[in-house]
Amino acid sequence: MKLFSISTLVLLLLGTACSNPYTRSTGYIYLQKQHRPEKKWTLVWKDDFNSPNLDTSKWTRIPPGTSDWNKHMSTHQDCFRMDSGYVYLRGIRNPDPASDPRPFITGGIYTKGKFAFQYGKIEIRAKLECATGSWPAMWMLAEQNKYGAYPKNGEIDIMEHLNFEHKVYQTTHSYYTLNLKQTNNPPHSGTAAFNRDGFNTFGIKWFPDKIVFTVNGKETFTYPRITGVDASQWPYDQPFYLLIDQQLGGSWVGKVNPLQLPVQMIVDWVKVYQ
Repeated sequence: MKLFSISTLVLLLLGTACSNPYTRSTGYIYLQKQHRPEKKWTLVWKDDFNSPNLDTSKWTRIPPGTSDWNKHMSTHQDCFRMDSGYVYLRGIRNPDPASDPRPFITGGIYTKGKFAFQYGKIEIRAKLECATGSWPAMWMLAEQNKYGAYPKNGEIDIMEHLNFEHKVYQTTHSYYTLNLKQTNNPPHSGTAAFNRDGFNTFGIKWFPDKIVFTVNGKETFTYPRITGVDASQWPYDQPFYLLIDQQLGGSWVGKVNPLQLPVQMIVDWVKVYQ
């Protein structure tokens, strides 16, 4: 009986391993197996944010940088809050200007070096608060340097929101769109309406030949891989990691009104399927 149980367990484990829709590279990069579009999606990675603290095996707090998007990023505890199954990424007035001269700071998290995937479906359920100069974003960058310095490896913007608008922006950026200025062959960006006062689910379905953007399960914009153009049009054949951040200010969104802070992006869950 014991031998039967052990052999049965081994068979079950082998069956489970064989049914995985992905292979693992370097332990944390999920590479979708071929011919998956003909099969049902399988959940491969998620975070429900039910723990009292951020899961640092999955996420890192985004440090400050020099670009528009990260110049106010901070690892300060006041920019983050975990409560009742949500993570709050906050844009706040700087509580310690003596040690940090920036007038406001913001919170963001990413999976760089901890989780990345190539092809599949990602969905993120979140509520976007509004303020003048608020710029919450969910986006993806290449985990590995396959083609060279940015923007040659591409960028996938699952969702960006500005100020008090009733729409979100969904975009791809690359050397092809930014340097060669090929923004309409094919169109690289679209907008979509969303419920500004409640939770929404933002996502993409990413295939070897197209990226399909979604809001609340509805397909809103598609960026296809096309032939007969510069090869830099499609750098999306490599693993990408995820960034979720509450940004503030910059040349696109405009100036920040400090009187309207704090502002938050409240994230319920993240799910990745292959």
